[in-house]
Parts: sequence; structure tokens; C-alpha cells
Amino acid sequence: MANYERLSAMDASFLGIEDQAAHMHVGAVMLFDAAPLRLPDGGIDIDRIRRAVHARLHLVPRFRQRVAYVPWEGLPVWIDDDRFRLAYHVRHTALPRPGDDRVLKRLVGRIMSQPLDRTRPLWEMWVVEGLEGDRVALISKTHHCMVDGVSGADLMAVLLDAVPDGEVGTPEPWTARRRPSGTRLVLDAALRRVAQPRTVLRAAVDAVRTPRAALHTLTEAAGGLAELFGPAFDPVSATPFNVEIGPHRRFDWTAMRVADLKAVKNVLGGTLNDVVLATVSGALRRFFRQRKVDPEGLKIRAMVPVSVRTRDERGTLGNRVTQINAPIPVHLADPAARLDAVRVTLAGLKESRQALGGEVLTAISEWTVPNLLVQAVRLAARARPYNLVVTNVPGPQIPLYLQGALMRTAYPVVPLFEGFALVVGLFSYNGGLYWGINGDWEQLPDLHDFVLALDESFAELQRAAGIAPADAGRPETRERA
Repeated sequence: MANYERLSAMDASFLGIEDQAAHMHVGAVMLFDAAPLRLPDGGIDIDRIRRAVHARLHLVPRFRQRVAYVPWEGLPVWIDDDRFRLAYHVRHTALPRPGDDRVLKRLVGRIMSQPLDRTRPLWEMWVVEGLEGDRVALISKTHHCMVDGVSGADLMAVLLDAVPDGEVGTPEPWTARRRPSGTRLVLDAALRRVAQPRTVLRAAVDAVRTPRAALHTLTEAAGGLAELFGPAFDPVSATPFNVEIGPHRRFDWTAMRVADLKAVKNVLGGTLNDVVLATVSGALRRFFRQRKVDPEGLKIRAMVPVSVRTRDERGTLGNRVTQINAPIPVHLADPAARLDAVRVTLAGLKESRQALGGEVLTAISEWTVPNLLVQAVRLAARARPYNLVVTNVPGPQIPLYLQGALMRTAYPVVPLFEGFALVVGLFSYNGGLYWGINGDWEQLPDLHDFVLALDESFAELQRAAGIAPADAGRPETRERA
């Protein structure tokens, strides 16, 4: 029985591209009703929360594993952590008065500014009390090599309950597997390398048997790679957020209703994702003008991650994503015209082979140079094929509870990459669409202005659709990070 697991090329790439400035952890800020979690003295029952997490850990075994490396080759593998201590990972803190959203956002920025300890399982969960409005926050922080956005959403369903009377549960017995020896890891890696030519040979034999099908597959793959790397030969414009980043983060958020976005698309056309990108486009246009940058001549693209996780793979850890690079029409002043331009462009990209190209590159990385994907990401970033990342992850559309405490909101935290000081993450939950905006602390002191621009950009789309904007100036959007 194996006592370790090898990281995929995609998972390992998030370790490889991490450096002192770009921390590759993803996260979320979840706000709950505090009353069901309170002790008689008024504090939050952290021991109860830890017991609940402990009882679910057998469902996510990666959360008790840490990274080790194959000697000489340097490839990462997962091994059980024989020093695992739950209290190290599930942490407890409190906000100073007044405990408003602004103070919480600052705390999130500080937590996300610190890299995870690679000698331990790569996750933390912070329970934060002292929030105004009788709320408690749960801040999750997990390395991207463990989860992508879709599998991360599945983990929420593991840790949270669909009913308010969920039990703490009983932990299953667990003993760390013996750590593999360096000799074992080197031998297994060598055997895997020896087996790779046979895999290629089998593919060649299949190609001889079915030459037309093989030629079609090869043509599609080559075309996909060409379309994936095409934007790298057509760099986007330099912007105030395509700059060198530091290690410190500034986090902010806003919230909308999914029904409101659907109402816009039902009148103006397109999909919900089209409305999202049109909203981002209008916000960027407003933000650029505020920074005294003329948007009329700018070439702006967003990298949009695309999940290739099959239904059978839901609930499994690791990354199953590729990407498309979508033009963002910041040069258009009319909101309806921006939405129409996004709709036409995305329809074409869905028919393109960009996403296939990402899958092909990942597959090549599995059986050739181990760090090929890492180098491809770094070279692409320097070529500036896009300006920012916009990722939209669908979540559960039912209320969820943490030991009886209703989860009100969930804002995603997406990492910054080298040369990209702004990223936009979205997560839909129980009828709400929650925007988490992560930015570099030094480069984007006006991050909250971009958040306000998102609200105004969507209000423009609503007015273009003949819909009166609702809840303008929500309290949570007025709390500057």
C-alpha cells in the first residue's frame, strides 16, 4: 500500500510559482450568525468548532498531509503529517472595537499576506469574534496546490451542514502512515520515467490503427496550444495594476443578488457570466478615468479560469482547471454595448480551442520536464497576455450552517500572481453573488474605489435594461478596506 501521493503537474505548479511576493493560497471570508455558537459567558465556543472540524477530517485526508520532495529530482509528493495538531490550523481571534467590516477586511488582508508553513499541512482556518451585528467570521486559507475553486466549494459542503441541527459528530481513528524513505521515492520516480515511453508508444500504436482520428486529435491539440499562447504575442496595455507586487494584501468586497443579474441578461441578452464581465468592464473604465488613464485606446483582457472537472471528479482534491483570455471592452461608454461586446466575444471563445490548449500543456507537463508548466506560467506573465484574473465559482444555492449558525455571506479570496496587482473572485451562494477583490497593499490604496465602481457599473446595466437599481449604497460596500 502506497504511503504517499504524487502531486499532479497543475498542483505542483502552484508550489513552483510561489515566491516571497506572490503567495499561492486561496481562501474565503464567511460570515455567520453568532448566537448559536456562543458560550454562556458570551464568547464563541472554539472547542466545539474544532470538534466539528475534527469529525469531518476523514472526508478530506489531504488536510492532514504535508509536502515532501523526491531527492535530486525535487518533485513534490503528499505524505501524512505525524505532527498534525488541529489547534495549530483552526485558530481563534477577536476584532478590536468597533468590529465593523472595515476592521475585518484589514484582518483578512494581514492573514492573506503571510505565506503558509510548508513543513505543515497547507491550510488555516481563523474563527473571528467581536464583529458588530452579532456575527462571527470564519476565514479559510488553503494552498492552491490542494484545491481549485470548484473542489473548494465541495469542501464547504463537507464542513458545513444543510440543516441547522447538524451534530458535531465523532472523529474516526487516524494514524499517520509511515514516511516513505528517500530511496523509495527515488526508485518510484525512476520507474515512472521508464514507463513513460511505453505510454507514448501505446499512443503511437493507436494512431497507426486509427490514423484519421489521431490526426484530428493532434490537429485540435496543436490548434488549442496556438490559441492559448496567441495572446502572448499580442500583449495587452500596461495599466496601474500590471506592476510589480509586494507580499502585503488589501482585501475588499461587495454583494449582489443573482436574480438581479439574471434580470439584466433576460432583457439585454447574454449569460450571467457575460453580465459579470460587462460589470467588470464598466468598473475598470471608471477606475481608469479616476486614475487619469484614458480607457479609449486600451487593450484589456481578463484571464478566466475554466473548470474541466467532471461530475465524477467533484469532491476530489487537487486542480482541474484551464483558462481562456477574454477581451474586456473598457473603450465602450455605453453599458449595453459593453455587454453585447462581451457576449459576442465569449461566444466565440467558447467555440475556440483555448481551453483545450491549457489541458494539452498540463498533460505534456505530466510526462516531460517537471517544471514545464511553471516556466510556461512565468513566461506568459512576463509577456502580459492579460491584465487581471476574473473567476466565478458556483456555490450551493441552499442555506448552509456551521453547528446551527447560518452562513450569511461568503466572499472568495483569490491569490495575486507576479505582475498582477488586482484579482476579482466571485462566489454564488443561496441566491447571492459575492465579490471578493484582492489587491496589492502598496499599488492599490484606492481598491475600495474599484469596489464602488463595480456597484455603479452594475447599476448602469440595470438602468440600461429599464430596471431600477436596488439597495444602492449597501452598508457592506461603504466600509473601506
